[in-house]
Amino acid sequence: MSLSERIAELARRDHDLARELLAEVIRIPADYVNTPVEQGGDPLCGLSNHEKPRLEYLKRRIVEIGAVRRPEDVDFDAFGNLVWTVCDPSDGIPADEKKVIYWDGHSDTVAAIRDQWGKRLGGVDAYDGLTDMDTLDRAQLRKLLGYVPPDDKFDHLLFGRGSADQLGGVISQAVAARILLELADEGALRGVIIRSYATAAEEDNDGGGPMFIVDQVLPGAAPSLIPDVVILTEGTGDATKGALGIYRGQRGRMQIEVDVVGRSSHGSMPWMGLNPMEFGAGILVEAAAAYNQREGFLDDAFLGHGTRTASWARLDTPSDCAVPERFIFRFDRRLTIGETAEQAVADVEALPAVTRAREAGLTVEVRIPTYDSPTHTGYKPGNPAVYPGWVTPESHPAIQAAVSAYREVITPYVDPSWETEGQGALRREPRVERWIFSTDGVGFPVPVEDTRIPVTPAKDWVTSGAVKHPAMFGLGPGQEQNTHKIGECVDTRELERSIAFLARFPSIFAGR
Repeated sequence: MSLSERIAELARRDHDLARELLAEVIRIPADYVNTPVEQGGDPLCGLSNHEKPRLEYLKRRIVEIGAVRRPEDVDFDAFGNLVWTVCDPSDGIPADEKKVIYWDGHSDTVAAIRDQWGKRLGGVDAYDGLTDMDTLDRAQLRKLLGYVPPDDKFDHLLFGRGSADQLGGVISQAVAARILLELADEGALRGVIIRSYATAAEEDNDGGGPMFIVDQVLPGAAPSLIPDVVILTEGTGDATKGALGIYRGQRGRMQIEVDVVGRSSHGSMPWMGLNPMEFGAGILVEAAAAYNQREGFLDDAFLGHGTRTASWARLDTPSDCAVPERFIFRFDRRLTIGETAEQAVADVEALPAVTRAREAGLTVEVRIPTYDSPTHTGYKPGNPAVYPGWVTPESHPAIQAAVSAYREVITPYVDPSWETEGQGALRREPRVERWIFSTDGVGFPVPVEDTRIPVTPAKDWVTSGAVKHPAMFGLGPGQEQNTHKIGECVDTRELERSIAFLARFPSIFAGR
């Protein structure tokens, strides 16, 4: 057998193992969310900064399944990321001359809204997964999600919060590492070092884990630590275009916070107060109108245009029969290539409604919030909520190697009938595109002028606007349109094929 055939064979063998691991990392919060805190419970288990039980399980299982050579090859860093390393120390190639490949998948999820799963869909739970196929409301599931396969393929689905975003990617990394070690003697790891990350707190702070690596690990590091390529295992399925795309870019994002402070008074005498909610509403209306007219927004032919939408608010008021004292709200601002955080803030600052509020006597502050919630290890990131976009050129050797790996271990194993299952089904031919939403990839870019990381020309890093970064792309199980939703699920055929891809890519990339 060729190496590609061996990898495909072992990925098929490990399908049930991968499914078992994924089901358990989804289920683990059920042991904590309804248990009193004084008895070891955590109502936020599994969310950002509350991943510890899931990661401790994963650390133990990585050792048990043989996804590392030695137990000491997997551990937590100071941020709280779980890190495991695999290589072939007997391949005769010095460590600093090897290609360094990072695998990155975040281990936290958004809130499950658990009580709604059974109410709306019947026999399915956010943590326990499918509990009764006979009572599962398939018609309602299809209304809620972007894509699910035909009814006769439902046995391939694994349900639960995080199945598509993005615990399936993390499990793919673990099982692929096991296969690489098993096939090391056949050249699967020749000339490469794999550093695999299950990162913490991505949902609340995109790229926080990689930001820690870039700021604390890579400055002054040896070449054996600095990535040549980063593979993001966030889901790359699309409900209309197919599963397992190769995604080579994404828009960045940021939070813009507007703090409007007025003067409270009794609701029966509003002329005695200055209403921050009403003036703030004027800012929101003008901001929405400006976005609808695309005033101040750039458009990129590949990534799409920048966007802005109101996403969060808090009202400080004595009661519901008073003029409020303070109204704080945020915009989620997606930044396409060429847009800057500074200009995005200035655009909000320049809205006429901001001027009117200030002229009326209210205080209005437009700012970028700082993310400082401690991770599960107690680390406080303290970064501004700005997450740069990035693009890896399609001509880059990493993207070309990804296309080759796809054609070797995915294309031959996609039954032609699968493509007739629906628009979101797995395709034989690789689809090279970009994400709509954000990923951990935003944590890797650094300013072009930053020289703290000793990047040699051989690393072939990429420049995207004002930032530079290792070549990055994504491939992972799960459909973008199925994430963060009631009924979230993943097709485990995608899981198997993503495992095979991760195991095949390193030797192809190193051989170029």
